[in-house]
Amino acid sequence: MSSSSREWHLVARPVGEPKDSDVAFETATVPDPGPGQVVVRNDYLSVDPYMRGRMNEGESYIPQFELGEAMTGSAVGTVVASQAPEVPVGATVTHFLGWREYALLGAADVQLVDPDLAPAQAYLGVLGTTGLTAWASLKEVAPVKEGDVVFISGAAGAVGSVAGQFARKLGASRVIGSAGGPAKAERLTEDFGYDVGLDYRAGDIAGQLAAAAPGGIDVYLDNVGGDHLDAALRTMNLRGRVALVGAISMYNATELPAGPPHLPLAIGKRINLRGMNVSDHLHLVPDFARQVGGWLKDGSLITDETVVDGIENAFEAFQAMMRGANTGKMLVRLPQA
Repeated sequence: MSSSSREWHLVARPVGEPKDSDVAFETATVPDPGPGQVVVRNDYLSVDPYMRGRMNEGESYIPQFELGEAMTGSAVGTVVASQAPEVPVGATVTHFLGWREYALLGAADVQLVDPDLAPAQAYLGVLGTTGLTAWASLKEVAPVKEGDVVFISGAAGAVGSVAGQFARKLGASRVIGSAGGPAKAERLTEDFGYDVGLDYRAGDIAGQLAAAAPGGIDVYLDNVGGDHLDAALRTMNLRGRVALVGAISMYNATELPAGPPHLPLAIGKRINLRGMNVSDHLHLVPDFARQVGGWLKDGSLITDETVVDGIENAFEAFQAMMRGANTGKMLVRLPQA
C-alpha cells in the first residue's frame, strides 16, 4: 500500500543565512516498490554543513538541490516493503534520500548495516562519512606522524569530536582544538581527548593557538576556514600539512571573503594545503570500520550526538547546526508509532 510521506523542499536560493521562506514542508505519496526496489521508513536524518552549498546555484563536487524538489542527504531507516530479496523487510539500511519520512529506492542505492554492532544512527556519524572524513584526513590528506602537534577547528562538531581522538591514536603528542564557548571548549579536554580546548569566541584565536603550541603545529584539520586557517598558517612548522575539510565560517557569506592574510607563509614553510573530499578515500572503509568499530566496542572512542525530534523540525535542526548549536553529530530523529 502506498505511503504518505512528509518532506522538505527547497523553494528559493538563500541569500546569506537560510530562512524559513527558502523551504517548504510538503506531503508526498510514496508508491509501492517495483521489482528490485524497497521502501524505507527513515529513523534518523543527517543535517550537515555541506548542504548549505547545495542550496546555491551552480556546479560543485555534489549536485545542487533543485528548486521545488525534495532535498537529499544521508539517512538510516528500516525497510518496510521490499521487492528485492537481498534487502528484506525489517533490514536496517543507510541511503541518501533524507529530508523525508519514507523513501522509495533501488536495492543498489541502500547499504545494509548491523544495528547490533552499533546503534543505527552511528552509521550517519562515527561509522559513516563523518567518521571517515576525520579518519581519512589524518591518515592520508594531512597524515599524522608520531610526535606531531595537531590543531583541529570545529573540534566539538561531528568531525572534530572524533578527529582529536583519532589524532591521538595515530601518534600525536599534543592535540589542540577550538570550539565556540567555554562549555564546548571544556568538553574537548574532558571528553574528546584534547590536551587544550580553545574558545574562539573569547577572541584572538591566533594568539590562543600560539600560546597553546609554543613549538608550533605540524598538522591542521580545517573545518572553519577564515581566521582559523590564518592562525594555523602563522603557527605551522616547516613542511606542515593542512587538510581543508570545510569552511563553515564562510558558507553564509554574500560576497567572497579575502583570502588568509598569511597565505604566503605556505611558500617559505613548504606547507602542504590539500582539499579533502571523503569520496576520494572509500578504499579506507574496511580498515576504518575495523579500527573504529573496535574502539567503539572497547569504549576507547567517545562520541556524542545532538538529536532533534520530528521531521517537522528538520530545517530548524539544520539552521541550529549551522549556528554551532550542536555538540557531536546533529541528527533528526523520526519517532515511530
